[in-house]
Amino acid sequence: MTSLDQSADLRPTTGVRRLAWPLAVANLVANIGIVITGGAVRLTGSGLGCPTWPRCTDDSYVAHGELGIHGAIEFGNRLLTFVLVVLALALWVVMLVGLVRSWRGEREWRPFLLATTVALGIPAQAIIGGITVHTDLNPWIVSLHLLVSMAIIGVCVVLLDELRGPDRDGSPRLATLAWAVFAVTWVVLYLGTVVTGSGPHSGDLDSRRTGLDPQVMSHVHAAAVYLLLALTLGLAVAARRVGTPTLAAAALLLLVLEVAQGVVGFVQYFTDLPEILVGLHMLGAALVSASVTWVVLAARPRHRG
Repeated sequence: MTSLDQSADLRPTTGVRRLAWPLAVANLVANIGIVITGGAVRLTGSGLGCPTWPRCTDDSYVAHGELGIHGAIEFGNRLLTFVLVVLALALWVVMLVGLVRSWRGEREWRPFLLATTVALGIPAQAIIGGITVHTDLNPWIVSLHLLVSMAIIGVCVVLLDELRGPDRDGSPRLATLAWAVFAVTWVVLYLGTVVTGSGPHSGDLDSRRTGLDPQVMSHVHAAAVYLLLALTLGLAVAARRVGTPTLAAAALLLLVLEVAQGVVGFVQYFTDLPEILVGLHMLGAALVSASVTWVVLAARPRHRG
């Protein structure tokens, strides 16, 4: 009969996890990076720099001189997708190897399934990107394109926690509040895309807008932000009082990011949306997505033993 110690040795090896960790970090960084480059495409009016998909033009997969700087920017963003594919596949293969090597022992399916989700998210994004081009940058499709990237970023954070996250007491009593913060954060992220889709940075001079009043949507977005700030502050204070330092630190980090996002948002609103600030705001949104995922994870007790 196999002993418990022997069975434990049949789990995915420390070597597999050691190799998976930098790949998981690279996937997180790259997915945040493509949010930034996607923002650059939109803010420079290069959304249709490559006027078709999957080719850049009807007769070429790559940008050429006649497309100018807009073609180069859009094609560069597409090239980064291939980097994401390589990183996601490499991570998936490593996690698959971990499963194969532990076929006689206790398999850890969760990291493999998370890596699979990340890997499948990249081609899904490519398809959504293609639909975006073929619909001449429909703002609702563009919104979906960004939100899927935000979701992939969250999955990357969950995977990192699964691979090497710290033990923590968590707080079941505060888990509901943590999920409320998560839900409102996603409402804020969505409303942010609606504001952008209603404003001047359409990605191309000829692409249509949502038809909504950008000023009204900005106020709706701001109201959701105020609610999010109040909930996050309440969670940070409650976590500190309950004595859950990991959750308190995660909530405080999220609160700092939210305040920074609020400052950038107000400045860009009163300065007619300069491109550099809008780009910085998009980076902040990606970091908020990662941070709020960590908040939910930190509310869950975990002791590996």
